[in-house]
Amino acid sequence: MAITAEAVKALREKTGAGMMECKAALTEANGDEAQAVEILRKKGVATASKKEGRVTAEGAVGSYIHMGGKVGVLVEVNCESDFVSRGDEFQQLVKDIAMHIAAADPHYLKRDEVPADIIAKEREILMDQLKNDPKNAGKPEDVLGKIIDGRLNKFYEEACLLDQPFVKDPSKTIGELVTEKVASIKENISVRRFSRFKMGEGLQKKQDD
Repeated sequence: MAITAEAVKALREKTGAGMMECKAALTEANGDEAQAVEILRKKGVATASKKEGRVTAEGAVGSYIHMGGKVGVLVEVNCESDFVSRGDEFQQLVKDIAMHIAAADPHYLKRDEVPADIIAKEREILMDQLKNDPKNAGKPEDVLGKIIDGRLNKFYEEACLLDQPFVKDPSKTIGELVTEKVASIKENISVRRFSRFKMGEGLQKKQDD
C-alpha cells in the first residue's frame, strides 16, 4: 500500500526515528502504525545493544519541581561525551525523565534493584489472593506460579522507573524511551540514579484539638 508523507511524519514524531527508517517500517508493516513502532523499537534495541558496553562517564543531573514546591526530583542521566550531554535532545530527555519521576513516583530504578525480600513478600500476597479466589480451586502450584509471574510484571511497571509507561506517551516505557534516544543520538545512554522528595513525607502532622 502507498505510504503517505503524513503517516511518515506522524511516526517520526512519535518515535524520533529518521524519515527513511519510518517509511521503511510503515512499508514493512503495511501501514499499521503500531506495528511500525514495534519494528523501529526492535531496530532501536539492536542499535542500542551494540553500545551497551561503552562507558557513560558524561551526562547531566536534571531537576524538576512540581506542585508549587511540594514535590522535587533530582536524576542523573549519563552519556558518552560532553558534546552530547550539552545537546538539546539529551537535555530534553533528562527533563522528561525528571518530570516523569515526579509524576509516577518510582521506588526503584530497575528490576534487579528490588530487594529479594520485597519480591518474596509480593509473591506471598499474590499467592494468598489466588488461593482465596474460588476460581482457582484445584489449580496446581506451578500454574498459580505462572499467574503470579504475570502479575509481578504489573508490580514492576508500577515500582521500577525503567518499566513504567512514560507519562507523556504511555505507549512506551522509560526504558524504551532511553533506547530510542540511544538510536537517535548514536551514543550509549543510561539512567544512573534518582531521588524524589515529597514535602512532609515521613513526618506526622500535628493534629488540632
